[in-house]
Amino acid sequence: HLPTRGSTMYANLVISLAAVAGAVQTPSRVTRVSRAHTSAVRMATVAPPEAAALGETKEVEMAVCPETMWGQQLDIVKAQEQLRSQERPQFPLELKAAEEVQQAGDTAAELAWFREHASELRTKMETNGAVVLRGFKLTQEPEGFQQMYEALGLEPCLDPLHSVSARPMVDKKSAVYEAVNKESRKNFFIGMHNEFVGKRAPRRAAFVCFKPAEEGGEFLLADGRGVLADIDSDLAKRLYERQIRYSVMELPFFGWIDSLPEPLRPPVMGAVKGVVTAALNAKVDFDVELIWGEAGYDGVRMLQARAPVQPPVVAHPSTGEPTWFCNVHSHSSVLRKQREEKYGAERFESGASQINKSDMYYGDGEPLTEEELKHLDETTMKNVHFVKMQKGDVVLLDNYCTMHGRNVFDGTRKHAVTWFK
Repeated sequence: HLPTRGSTMYANLVISLAAVAGAVQTPSRVTRVSRAHTSAVRMATVAPPEAAALGETKEVEMAVCPETMWGQQLDIVKAQEQLRSQERPQFPLELKAAEEVQQAGDTAAELAWFREHASELRTKMETNGAVVLRGFKLTQEPEGFQQMYEALGLEPCLDPLHSVSARPMVDKKSAVYEAVNKESRKNFFIGMHNEFVGKRAPRRAAFVCFKPAEEGGEFLLADGRGVLADIDSDLAKRLYERQIRYSVMELPFFGWIDSLPEPLRPPVMGAVKGVVTAALNAKVDFDVELIWGEAGYDGVRMLQARAPVQPPVVAHPSTGEPTWFCNVHSHSSVLRKQREEKYGAERFESGASQINKSDMYYGDGEPLTEEELKHLDETTMKNVHFVKMQKGDVVLLDNYCTMHGRNVFDGTRKHAVTWFK
C-alpha cells in the first residue's frame, strides 16, 4: 500500500526532509525539527522476535519488488456483472496440518509436506485469494518460516517501501519483515488495503504469527473480487472513469513561513516546494506532486505529497479477473477519523507519525463525498474476515485479489511478513 496510517513511515526520508526544512528555517526552528526527526528514527526500530530463534540460515537473495501490473482497460459495468454472476471459491481457505504430519511430531515431516503440496498451495493462493495454514510447528520460528516459503518455491522480493527503509526486518539475512506490532499503534485499526507503493506491488505475501496479542489483533482479509461485486454500479463506474489519486504524506514543517513578511511568502514557498520536490523524487521511484495546504498537522502550514493518478480496479495479472485494487479504506482521512473516534487516536510519538498522513481523491483532485465513503466503508467491512492467528499460523495471499488489515489489540503482538515476486 502507499505509505499510510498502517505502515511504519519513511524514517530515512524524514531525515532528508528535516534537513531541507532546516536549511530554510531560522536557527530557532532547526533544533525543533532535528529533534522530531531523531525520534522518527527511533520509531522505525521495532523490537523483532528473538534473534537466536533464527539459527544458522543462509542469506536470502531478494529481488526488487516488481512493478504494478494494471492489466488491460476494463468495461467496469461488464466486470461487475461477471463477478456477480459467477460462483467464487471459498475465501479464505483454511487448511490444518494433516493428521499424519501431526502424528509424526517433527518439523522435518512438515517441511516434506510443504514440498509435496507446493504447487497445489501456490494455485490455491491465486484461485481462493488467501490460504490460512494452522497447526504447524515449523513456522513458529523465523527460521522455519523461511524454510516453509522456500519449500513452496516462493521467491522473496524487497518491501515496496525499501527505497525509504520504512519497514524493519526481523533479521537482515532473512526476507522476513516486521508487521505493525508497535504498542503505540495498538488502538489504530489498520484499514483494508493491497500492498503497493507508487508503481511497485508484490504478487504474493506470507504473513506469520510468532506471538498473538493477548486480546484482539486479528489479521483481516477481504476478497477484492467480492468488494468490487458489491460496490454500487454508478459509484464504481464513476471511480473507474475519473480514476483515483492518493495523498501519501503531509510535511508539517513550514509554519515559520507565516511569520515572514507577506511579500516574501510566495517566493519562499516556491523555493521550498522546488527543493523538497527534488529531494522527495530522488528518494522514491515514482513522481510525486507537492501541494500547499493552509492547515496540516496541528494547524501548521504543510506540503501534501500526492502520488500519480491510477485506476481503482485492475485485471488480475494471471487470471484476468477484475478485482478491487484501491486503498480508500485505509487511506481516507475521513474514515480514519471515524475509526479514531471509535477506538481512540494513535499516540503520535515521533515526527514520522506526524508525516504519516494519507487521503484519497478522484483523479482530478476532488474529494469523495461522505455518502460515497460511507458506502465504500460498509461494502468493504461486509467482506472482511477476522482471522485470529495463533503462534505458527501463516496466511498465504495473492496481493492483487486480496486486501489485508489489522484489528486493534491489547498486549504484545509479534507478526511478520515476507513479500514475493
